[in-house]
Amino acid sequence: MEAVLKPKDSVIPGKEEEKEEILSPARLSWRSFKRDKIGMLGAAMVIVLILSALFGNYFAPYDPLEMIYQDAFQAPSMKHYLGADRFGRDQLSRLIMGSQVSMTVSFGAVAIATILGIIVGMISGYFGGRTDSIIMRLLDVLFAFPTLLLALAAVAAFGPSLLNLLMIIGVIYSARFARIIRGSVLSVKEKDFIEGVRSIGARDTSIMSKFILPNVLSPIIVQATFSLSNAIMTEAGLSFLGLGTQPPRPSWGLMLNEAREFMEMAPWLAVFPGVAIIFAVLAFNFLGDALRDALDPRLSQR
Repeated sequence: MEAVLKPKDSVIPGKEEEKEEILSPARLSWRSFKRDKIGMLGAAMVIVLILSALFGNYFAPYDPLEMIYQDAFQAPSMKHYLGADRFGRDQLSRLIMGSQVSMTVSFGAVAIATILGIIVGMISGYFGGRTDSIIMRLLDVLFAFPTLLLALAAVAAFGPSLLNLLMIIGVIYSARFARIIRGSVLSVKEKDFIEGVRSIGARDTSIMSKFILPNVLSPIIVQATFSLSNAIMTEAGLSFLGLGTQPPRPSWGLMLNEAREFMEMAPWLAVFPGVAIIFAVLAFNFLGDALRDALDPRLSQR
């Protein structure tokens, strides 16, 4: 008598293994990201920067504002690992405090830029027509000026302060987010599922927030990561020119400005802040490149 095959025994060989390989888009992107060694290095570097900004005060060897005049211009040693400036202030402690300024400005400004960019880009791309034309022409005006020049003019008008830096950099960078989001919205809003939702009477705000926004998150995440490095450079440039963070609070750009006069006799005063800026910019660029490749379906399937 022939044995009766049970349903579970009738599975075609190899199909079960093939089924196990089917992953959700999020897991597929994560798997692709983990394979990128440069991206993982960038993520580790970003974690170091964030931990330094959050908990650096607990590990700083000195008060970054404490002046020890007998240690002025001391070279890197066991007492001051990265040396001391003209007032005897510990450079390592000041670099740690400078990371707090850079991370605060970069993350705060990018958060503002992302929120404004999503609002403006969604409205422009979804409604189109005259609304789209007016918004795009206003954005063209912002793009007509170099970022640093526009930031200089705004800081000169409103005054140098940490809050002003956040707002100014955030508003300037929001134009980039708005243009990228607009392009994504123009593509997504023509999909059949959007037409189906619209046909059942869903409101425009509901369609934009619940159905379009989740489908345009990938370019937003990538742009935000790259904008973090750009914001660090903008803040450092403004502080170097004296229009950013004001003394005695240290920032990497301000430390570079203070070190200009002593490049020959104390080069470490300029080297370490410059290395810190390079480290931060590379970290976010490495991470951004990896995220861009992982979130692109065409690249994540390689």
